[in-house]
Amino acid sequence: MLRYVYAHDLPRHPKLAQSMFQDRADQFKTRLGWDVDDAGEERDSYDALNPLYVIWENSNGTHGGSMRFLPSTGPIMVNDVFPQLTGNQPICSPLIWECTRFCLSRESSGNVAGALTLGGLEIMRNFNIAHFAGVFDRRMVRIYRSLGFSPEVVGTMGQGRDRICLGLWDYSLEAYQRVALRAGLTTELSTLWFDLSFGGIGMPGPVAMVG
Repeated sequence: MLRYVYAHDLPRHPKLAQSMFQDRADQFKTRLGWDVDDAGEERDSYDALNPLYVIWENSNGTHGGSMRFLPSTGPIMVNDVFPQLTGNQPICSPLIWECTRFCLSRESSGNVAGALTLGGLEIMRNFNIAHFAGVFDRRMVRIYRSLGFSPEVVGTMGQGRDRICLGLWDYSLEAYQRVALRAGLTTELSTLWFDLSFGGIGMPGPVAMVG
C-alpha cells in the first residue's frame, strides 16, 4: 500500500523509514555510483526540511519504493544544485512542488513505480498543485512514457550519457486516470490510501502537518 508521511512523522514508522534510507543508499551510492553521503543510510539536507514522502509499504512493513516532495517556495534541489537548468531564474510558486529521490527497492515487485506515480498525482489533486518539477537523466524518458506521465522538458545540461533534464509535470484528470489504469490500481483505492494517511479530511496546503 501507499503511505504519505511527513519527515517529522517518520519516527512513528521506524522499520519503514530505516529501510527507505537503506534502499536509497543501495540505489544511489551502490548501484548508480552517485557522490552522496552513505553510512548505510542515504540522507541529504533536504530530508531535514520536513518533506512529504510517498512510500510503498511492503506487506512486511519494509520500504518498496518512494519519492520525496518539497514546495518550491522553500529550498529545493533544482534551484540550489542545478541553477543552469532554469537559466538562473529560480522556480518559486505555491503551485509547483519539486519531486526528488525516486527510489525502488531491489526486492520491489509488481508496478511499484506506477503506484508511486499515482501517489504523486494524488498529492497534486488534493493539494491543488499544478506542476511537479524534477531533474532526471535521459534513461528516465522511456520509463515516464511507460507510466503514462511524461514531463515537458524545460531545460537541459550536458552531453551524451551525462545529459540531464529539468522537467515539468502537469496535473490533469486524464493523467490521473491514465496512470491508475497503467498501474493496475483503481482511483478509489488510491483515494483510500491517501485518506488513511491524512485522516480522510484532506490538507489545507503544503505547509500543513500530519498528526
